[in-house]
Amino acid sequence: MSYSSSPQVKPAPNSKMDAGLDLESGYGSASSSVDGSTSVLPLITLTKPHLDFLNQQLERLPAIDRLRTVKVLFPNLFQSTAFGLSGLVTIDMLSKIQTEDPESPAIDLIFLDTLYHFQETLDLVERVKARYPNIKLHTFRPNGVNTVAEFEEQYGENLYDTASELYDWIAKVEPQQRAYSELHVAAMLTGRRRSQGGQRDKIPVLEVEEDTGIIKINPLVDWSFKQVKEYIDEHNVPYNILLDQGYKSVGDWHSTSPVGEGEDERAGRWKGQAKTECGIHNKKSRYAMFLEEQQRKEKAEQDRQEQEKLAAALEKVKLEQQKLQTPVEASA
Repeated sequence: MSYSSSPQVKPAPNSKMDAGLDLESGYGSASSSVDGSTSVLPLITLTKPHLDFLNQQLERLPAIDRLRTVKVLFPNLFQSTAFGLSGLVTIDMLSKIQTEDPESPAIDLIFLDTLYHFQETLDLVERVKARYPNIKLHTFRPNGVNTVAEFEEQYGENLYDTASELYDWIAKVEPQQRAYSELHVAAMLTGRRRSQGGQRDKIPVLEVEEDTGIIKINPLVDWSFKQVKEYIDEHNVPYNILLDQGYKSVGDWHSTSPVGEGEDERAGRWKGQAKTECGIHNKKSRYAMFLEEQQRKEKAEQDRQEQEKLAAALEKVKLEQQKLQTPVEASA
């Protein structure tokens, strides 16, 4: 399945001749057509020194100013959210920024409905839509299904237990990639923070997703859970009532549990498993690597078949040449 229609930010060519630009290696956007016409997004070029410089400057800014800045910098900017606390803070800040400048482009939300969210999470989605009526929400579900019954009829029951990597791919990674393609996403706001622990402890404000080239922006990267909760309370932002029951990070009901005293914020996700990410922020899952290996094998098989065809064609030409030479040799 190809998602090449999305205007992405990809590694810029290392060769100056190939790039046609005097650039150090870094990141540059693909100039893909958004609507099938000749119109394309403006080229975004981020060399690594440029990316480092932007991160240094953004680190110094308050979160709301980071959001103001990236709104100006990046076209086709969206926010990906599961309506966790950090994402809710970002939604509220973006609403305030939009009030300041109603003519500026609005930031739409992308929500991946795995079909296994808590009912409390789905209720929160409706409360957020009521609180921020001008926000446009794009919901993506596992491909071809709309209910748990349809999902389990197609993939079996308890797939999240029997094949968790496959489940992550079907329920989260593929829908996200589909969202990237259909919405032509170039940059994405996330709710990730260093204080959440796990693989997130050293993430920058800006980063480039290697396999898609999407720019990922973490505006609350240096906030603590306490800061996030204080903002929610101070600004009366709607939040998931599961928070009051000991949940600090809420995902699917089958892989989320309350957090104990002194545990990391995300300790309740996949408790008892050697896993801290679902595949959305860690594409190199075992299933993703399996797919890559299958693609490599298919490519090797295609190459082998092409070589056999070429060898057969050369052999045929050789035989034809021998037939033409035989009468001459006989007369001599």
